[in-house]
Amino acid sequence: MADSSAPADQPERQPTSGDGLPSGGDGLSTGCDGLPADDNGLLPAELRAWMRLLAAAGAIEQSLRSRVKDAMGISHDEFLVLCLLADQPGSSLRMTRIAELLGRPKTRLTYQVACLQHAGLISKNSACGDRRGIEVTLTDKARRLLSESSRPLADAVSEAIAQTACAQRYAQLHDLLPVPATEGHTAEKPE
Repeated sequence: MADSSAPADQPERQPTSGDGLPSGGDGLSTGCDGLPADDNGLLPAELRAWMRLLAAAGAIEQSLRSRVKDAMGISHDEFLVLCLLADQPGSSLRMTRIAELLGRPKTRLTYQVACLQHAGLISKNSACGDRRGIEVTLTDKARRLLSESSRPLADAVSEAIAQTACAQRYAQLHDLLPVPATEGHTAEKPE
């Protein structure tokens, strides 16, 4: 049944359950286990979806902690710092920006950066034009380590998503991940 309140320039929406999944003809939504979804009206659908996303992310992070430690010899939080740097032009960022992006206190980041510097994975320098600012940059050693470890860890993320979510939600979560680029080809999502 079409949503008659939808503006003319927007597509008609199918009826959905509180978690964004299509609802059955009887108006009751079902979860991955086939039982009615818990919708007691205390939380809006957006907050329930956010809580499910946090739970899935937490489970995935927990499963990666030991793999990161085994593969790279660093903590998961230190790995996140390296990933942020690897994804930046010039492989460097100011420490204040790293703290903002990770949502971490600067004092905690200072410890992580010291550990990474001691391991020879990053270098620290004064930010250009600001003697108080510190810029952190990946070293060649970190680039090699990320190059060797990133594909197996990315595969572990996909594995963790598969174990965390039912088939229905796995497809939704997996669609959020970028499609890996093959050598010489750009990454595009299939249509």
